[in-house]
Order: sequence, then structure tokens, then C-alpha cells
Amino acid sequence: MSHRNHRITTLLSATAVLAFLAGCGSSNADAIGEDGSIDLSAVTLVVGDQKGGSEALLAAAGQLDEIEYEIEFKPFTSGPPLLDAVHTAAVDVGGVGNTPPLFAIDQDKDLKVVQASRQGAQSDAIVVKEDSPVTSVADLAGKKIAVAKGSSANYHLLAQLEKAGLSWDDIEPVFLQPTEGLAAFTGGHVDAWAIWDPFTAQAELTTQARILATGEGVVNGIGFQVASDAALEDPATSAAIEDYLTRIALAQQWANNHPDEWADTWAAETGLPPEITRRAIERRDYQPIAVIEAVPSEQEMWDAFTAQGQLTRTEVDLGAYFIDRFDDAVLATTKEN
Repeated sequence: MSHRNHRITTLLSATAVLAFLAGCGSSNADAIGEDGSIDLSAVTLVVGDQKGGSEALLAAAGQLDEIEYEIEFKPFTSGPPLLDAVHTAAVDVGGVGNTPPLFAIDQDKDLKVVQASRQGAQSDAIVVKEDSPVTSVADLAGKKIAVAKGSSANYHLLAQLEKAGLSWDDIEPVFLQPTEGLAAFTGGHVDAWAIWDPFTAQAELTTQARILATGEGVVNGIGFQVASDAALEDPATSAAIEDYLTRIALAQQWANNHPDEWADTWAAETGLPPEITRRAIERRDYQPIAVIEAVPSEQEMWDAFTAQGQLTRTEVDLGAYFIDRFDDAVLATTKEN
């Protein structure tokens, strides 16, 4: 997909250009001029996306117009496989929930968190069938619960269990990607499903699921954009990422003020019924924040996962994986609206 119409030119020092050309080998090397200028019309930015994610939101907000560089969106079922692709530089940047970066950091993947936004925690939910005898999280003891490993739902489930006085060992987790989880839940092969929107809304409206608990007051409700180290080391790709992140921030703020338009576009882009996208949007409210603001709550999550044994690295400088290089550009968008 091509979205072109404006030019961004950046001048680099000759030393920086030579270092880049010698050590990076990026596919966007042709975008660097002999004088160190960057021609974004020669850049292709590869973006990892999830169902009803960045591409749909950007399109709805008109933020895919007048882009000089190429954007190639690649779909993923959830955050963990998306970040696997970021690690290998098959994807330059992509949006995920609050938990996938932690599992990626635990595996020492080559990536950095480059943007953060609060999105609300009501979208994170544990659902059960309408006629289920389960009426509280405590009732999940001994039950089979579908959840995508390393996803935001993974931490939400862990946090809800701890709040209810249960441990991970008290349940039978069934690790499934969202589409598989929906099938298992619909077919009665699991007792509950820990998931996020739009799947939460899909479960409510198509399978008459009942929300047992939401993440409100339990999880931080933060979403991230994560970039590969290779992309960040490439001046041309990095310049495109900065522009892309500002567009994401502007689109998120647009969505807060245009819920009906966003719901309609989201439905058209994904094939989901509009009533599902509208229900999901009712539970979201985007607020761009400085990346570093997310670290304390992410550290709490890290500690909970390591105590439980799902993460194994204990001596990690978590803040080193959260960089503020693009904060000024992203947060400036809040002054424009």
C-alpha cells in the first residue's frame, strides 16, 4: 500500500552516515544521500499490526494520506509473534499490549519500546459462558482458561488470580491464540477465556459470553509501539518511524473524538459487525504518555511474572528497553488537538 505526498529531509553528519553504511546494511540504505540527507520517498516502513489495529485506525483518522514513504502492513494474531518478527527485523515497528515487550525482553530480543499510550483497562477481560456456574475469579480454581501466552491477557489473568487469592498453579491454563481461543470457548472446551477487545466484544455479542472481570484497577491499560534495533540504527528508517509514531498519536486522539466514524471504519477494515466495534470502542480512551512513565508499572508486572516463573531473567535494567527518542514529537501532538 502506498501513501505519498510530502517530503521530510534530515541532514546527518558524514561520520554518522559512514557508520550506518558500514554497519547496518539496511534495505533503506538507498534513502541516504551522499551529503547525509534522507529522502523518505525511498523508504519502506514495515509495520506489524493486529486485528483492528494500527492500519484501520490510521485509515479512519486520515493519517494514511500524504505520506511520502511506503508503509507495508503485516498482520499478526497477537503481540508475541509480532515481536518475534520485530526481533528478526522482518518488521520495523508494531503495536502491542503491555505484556509482550516483557516476554521479548526476557528472551533478550533486539527491540525497544518507542511509544506508549494509556488506552484504558476495561478492554482486558475474563469471560465465561452466560450459564456458567462461575460467578467470581475465585471460582476459576481448577478450571481450564484459554489465554495467549505472553499477551496482555496473560498478565491480566495472573493479576486477577493473585487478587482473588489464587496462584497460577490453581488453574489449568490453555495457551491459545485469539482465534483458537474463540473456537475453544465457543465449543465449550475451556471454562473461561482471558482476552482483549475486539475479541471481548465479539465473545459478548456472538457467543453471549458474560464478563467475569475486567482489568479496571488491576492492570495499567497501556499499549506500546515497539521497534527493532536494526530499524532504530538505520537513520532513514528511524526518521520514518518518528513520522509514523506522530501519526499513530494523532489517530488515537482523533478516535477519542470520533467514536462512530472509528467504529464504522474498524468494522469495514476487519469485517467485524459494527455492533462489535462500537462495543469495543466504548471501552477505550487513548492518551499518549512519555515512554518512561510506563516503566514503574511494567516493573511491577515483571516482578510478578518472575515470581511466578513465567519470566526467568532477574537482573534486567528494564528502563534500558524503553527509549524516549521520539517522545518530543509524539507528545507535541497533544498540543495540536
